[in-house]
Amino acid sequence: MINKKFIEQLKKEFDAHAGETRQIISLSNAVLHDAKKAIFSSHRDDLAGATKTLEEVEAILKNLENKFSFVRLTEEGSYKAAVEEYVEAKMFWLVMTGKKIDKIKEIKLDYESYLGGLSDLIGELVRSSVKLATAGKIKEVKKIHKIADDIMAELVEFDMRSYLRTKYDQAKGHLRKIEQINYEINLRK
Repeated sequence: MINKKFIEQLKKEFDAHAGETRQIISLSNAVLHDAKKAIFSSHRDDLAGATKTLEEVEAILKNLENKFSFVRLTEEGSYKAAVEEYVEAKMFWLVMTGKKIDKIKEIKLDYESYLGGLSDLIGELVRSSVKLATAGKIKEVKKIHKIADDIMAELVEFDMRSYLRTKYDQAKGHLRKIEQINYEINLRK
């Protein structure tokens, strides 16, 4: 004895949720791709291109926020990965444009997105340091080292667990790489 109407209602809810999931995953993949594109543009000193790409990403994220609740979005791993990559891209763009690392006002984000993105930012700063050191821009390498060191000084205040702890540990390793670059520069003087 099964109430068929009950099962039909469950099927409708299930199908609606699955449809939302497909939409969120699809748009999140676009955000992830474009955030990476913005990072690469910033590395190539194409800050205008990075700005344009970040604005496009923000439009997609705002569309997702308007279409689905924030809680619903954060149920999807693909969305969480995408916004974390966006935070990394936005923070890197802020560094490259000489702006202050600060709260992103364009979209709603949770603390995990910020902490993950900031941790990953250190890796982009290493890549930037290598590029700058290769070009002989020693003062800029020292600035990047200071920014990375300042970020880590703040991140150490958090008792991170789970995947954030892994990201934090990776960030510490990246900071050591920047320190090594700085050390080698100082030895060659």
